[in-house]
Amino acid sequence: MPSSEEIFEKVQETLVDALGVDDDEVTPSATLIGDLGAESIDFLDIVFRLEKNFDIKIPRGELFPENLASADSGFVADGKVTTDGIAQLREKMPHADVDSFAKDPQVSRIQDLFTVDMICKFVAARLK
Repeated sequence: MPSSEEIFEKVQETLVDALGVDDDEVTPSATLIGDLGAESIDFLDIVFRLEKNFDIKIPRGELFPENLASADSGFVADGKVTTDGIAQLREKMPHADVDSFAKDPQVSRIQDLFTVDMICKFVAARLK
């Protein structure tokens, strides 16, 4: 099993290749959308590259769950993710920092869950 540092370096390399960003921009706390400029189509490319670089299989929606905070999900009220929605996020994204998000669960902040560190934790768990 690779060390945390080795996983980070490979994830960093993956994101540099997928998003065309500089390696110094890819820090553990960097958000994929806000800091690194990822768009929804990039998520497919990131998953593909992670699978290839780590020799793992990532089922669709496992790393980047879909539609958890959409208006018709039942987990959003008044622009905030509900308590049930937070529980669903914890279940679907155990590798993300849901506790920090839960302090201010604005739907507009949900993209902040998708960080470089979240990907590293996901990959580490997958490699165990």
